[in-house]
Amino acid sequence: MAMTDSEKAARAERALLAGAAPDVAAALKGWLARLGNERRLSAKTREAYARDMTGFLGHLARHLDAQPDLAAFQALAPRDVRAVIAAKRAEGIEPRTQMRFLAAARSFGRHLEREGLGKVGALTAVRAPRIARTLPRPISVADAKRLADPDLRAGEARETWVLQRDAAVLALLYGSGLRISEALGLRRRDMPAPGEGDHITVTGKGGKTRMVPVLPNVLQAIAGYVQACPFALELGGPLFVGEKGGPLSPRIVQRVVEQLRGALGLPDSATPHALRHSFATHLLARGGDLRSIQELLGHASLSTTQIYAAVDASALMASWRAAHPRAHLGERGGKGG
Repeated sequence: MAMTDSEKAARAERALLAGAAPDVAAALKGWLARLGNERRLSAKTREAYARDMTGFLGHLARHLDAQPDLAAFQALAPRDVRAVIAAKRAEGIEPRTQMRFLAAARSFGRHLEREGLGKVGALTAVRAPRIARTLPRPISVADAKRLADPDLRAGEARETWVLQRDAAVLALLYGSGLRISEALGLRRRDMPAPGEGDHITVTGKGGKTRMVPVLPNVLQAIAGYVQACPFALELGGPLFVGEKGGPLSPRIVQRVVEQLRGALGLPDSATPHALRHSFATHLLARGGDLRSIQELLGHASLSTTQIYAAVDASALMASWRAAHPRAHLGERGGKGG
């Protein structure tokens, strides 16, 4: 049976504590409790923090030739922190992951200072690795619709209800702009029947909830899956289940999209999460305002949502270059007027 996010987080936290010096382990235990209780981070985020901190401590121990205790943390110099980041870079780890390592260590450093266990100034003195900001790559409206069409897979040797389930999940990701974890985290009682509601409440990052609309055709697709599903879907149980009746794994949905993008000739960037990008980009292209899209996506900051404005502008310029009769004059040596 697949492990739950909470079980994975607990396992990562145990591994972190087991590999630390006794006084550091005690401080880490308090830090992890703060992440869960005060900051209300999700189990998946806590797991990531624990894994990143385990990696940071491992590289730091190799650099110092000793398992660091609290005194060693307080004595850290910026060059020591840079050495840890450099070691990750030498392993071919991308800047985003390097930044996560540093972010976890800084969070732990702030906890030490709050608890009166010392100040680790070296962690804040080191500049975080620069990350090239890449634009999301949305899927076209037509391809997004085709991904959620169960008839596209009619020839597969799969049970009909499984094909209906997969189509319903993908339709929900695109129609409501959900993260895959949000869609698969829905309970049966969260989804209204067709004609009985037009929105749902989802739980996003950090345990924050938000209301999102659900299109009538998406409700119909989900209702069709529920009716065809051979398992009794309890109101308090998962809405989407696997072939053995347990919670549906995100990896199953990812594999489905991998197969479909091959059939449709789509690039590798066509993933379940790309459907969320497509939701935002297509809304913006049709006059949706950024603040509303921010609320629908559950972004804490408007600056996160503003990247879709760049996507829309990029598509607009590409269309202009392809269609305007004077767009290529400069390339042929002509002059614009």
